[in-house]
Amino acid sequence: MSKEEVIELNERLRMVRVRLEDSYDTAKRSLTTLHTKYTDSKSVRNVFHRYTLLKIMIKDVIRLETQYWTLVDIPKQEKQETVPAFVLRACSIMEKTQKSGESVKSSARMAEEEEKRRDNRERLEDMTIAQIEAENTQLTNDLYRLLKKYSGLRNLIRELKSEYLNSKMYPIFIRYTILKDMIKMVMHDPDFMEVCHEAD
Repeated sequence: MSKEEVIELNERLRMVRVRLEDSYDTAKRSLTTLHTKYTDSKSVRNVFHRYTLLKIMIKDVIRLETQYWTLVDIPKQEKQETVPAFVLRACSIMEKTQKSGESVKSSARMAEEEEKRRDNRERLEDMTIAQIEAENTQLTNDLYRLLKKYSGLRNLIRELKSEYLNSKMYPIFIRYTILKDMIKMVMHDPDFMEVCHEAD
């Protein structure tokens, strides 16, 4: 690859990472908030009141699934697909699907992003192709880990939505137990446990 190509790849990886971090933080925050609210709700003795609280806290999370613009969609990794190939494919998909709201960035935000891009480009211009390639490999690996973590949280939210909708057919007392179990399932899921202790 030429120097210009490795620089362009670096810029792409950085841009996508910023966007993915936004969605990841949104998903993580909604699930950690669910965890906190559920823990707080244990002090509510009235079953009907707690039942209402459980419904509200779950709805707050699954709303992210219905607001398609809130979370980005990423593909599944194919069995034979290498990490760099998967990351680049995810980048292409995320670049095509611009989040609504991104098109109306403030001019200050756009100027700030452009300045960061310029600074990064200047920094890269002073590096050798091998150095940039090494940085790109690191960025690719970081992005891969983030894609995996985000994907895990996104699947949890999808499952929660599906189970919540399925639970509507049950009478209140049975559903109350189902809702509690649904939240516990999220809280004990390895994908959630891996990220719930991360510092914001």
